[in-house]
Amino acid sequence: MANTWFVTGTDTDVGKTAICCALLAAANASGLRTAAIKPVAAGCDEHGHNSDALQLQAAMSEPLEYAQVNPVALAPAIAPHIAAEQEGRSLQAARLAGLCRGVMLGGSQFTLIEGAGGWRVPLNARETLADVAIQLQVKVILVVGMRLGCINHALLSVEAIRRDGLTLAGWIANQPGERMANHDENVQTLGRWLPAPLLGEVPKLSPFDPVEASKYLSLQLLTN
Repeated sequence: MANTWFVTGTDTDVGKTAICCALLAAANASGLRTAAIKPVAAGCDEHGHNSDALQLQAAMSEPLEYAQVNPVALAPAIAPHIAAEQEGRSLQAARLAGLCRGVMLGGSQFTLIEGAGGWRVPLNARETLADVAIQLQVKVILVVGMRLGCINHALLSVEAIRRDGLTLAGWIANQPGERMANHDENVQTLGRWLPAPLLGEVPKLSPFDPVEASKYLSLQLLTN
């Protein structure tokens, strides 16, 4: 669907959720009805809630129940397929894609699907989270964690995304920690190599504020 994007990262802990919340804030400010879904999350509290999913729920405009935002919540904060095995559950791309479609068809004008970790996070012995995006045939937003190794991680991620037949809609340079050495040069290099527009550079904000972070993003580049 034209109003839905799958958000992935170059690695874990690169700020996917923070960027999703910033994108939702930008869309909210534009008067769009927004929704987000994190189909599978590993690392939940005693109530079965994941902190990333709760942030998405707070940032979107649509009043979705938690179970709609995060339909598969796994307690251990480990790789999803291992967490599922430990809980005696199975993860299937088709089922996760179906759960996403339920939210996508809910009337939102701007919908984000947040992955877990990077592009090739396993769901089971044969499928990865990439298969969810493939089944949904949605465009992809790549969050690049600006730290040592990010160029290689970004290029490999985009190579995999394009090999899977999907379109990279844009990428975001996010600073999850201290500013890396030669930050500007790294962003310029990525800009030359990545086949999609840079949607923005988001600095480290303490404390993080989605509305403030949204000021560093260009939603127009994404929705054109």
